[in-house]
Amino acid sequence: MTTSADTAVTTQVYRIYIKASPQAVWDAITKPEWTSRYGPGGRVEYDLRPGGAYRVSASDAMKAHGAEIGYQVPDVVFDGEVIEADPPRRLVHTIRARWDPVTEAEGYTRLTWEIDEVQPGVSKVTMIHELEGAPRLAAVTAGELESEGQGGGWSEILSDLKSLLETGYSLRG
Repeated sequence: MTTSADTAVTTQVYRIYIKASPQAVWDAITKPEWTSRYGPGGRVEYDLRPGGAYRVSASDAMKAHGAEIGYQVPDVVFDGEVIEADPPRRLVHTIRARWDPVTEAEGYTRLTWEIDEVQPGVSKVTMIHELEGAPRLAAVTAGELESEGQGGGWSEILSDLKSLLETGYSLRG
């Protein structure tokens, strides 16, 4: 994670290698039948046109976990707008976390997925999250609030994505 005090911009960059084709990775990122199987398990909806909607619906497990840590999790936990979609190589969209009033008030941030085939059947996935003006969300996505029940952030989600694509099983079992 890099932070610039001069501009108050925080950008988190994560890079992983997955033994899967770019199309398989793309599908796992953009299709609800996949997104419900890893990470927090929310069902994603994308309208993959510039200006199209992005939305993640809360799973029952997310709602139960929210109640455990004192949040009433809304039906839609993330929303945003697609800026660019170039399947299966690049996806850029805004994202706003809506699970609590503090993160929701921070507004929209920008998320970029870059997927490159580095050899047949192996993809390099680079995820860039620009978190200007969103210090609470930056702490959550960096995994800094895991002790507060906020999970391991993008590292945990990307590890789970990799595990699911390579083994057929998520870290949750």
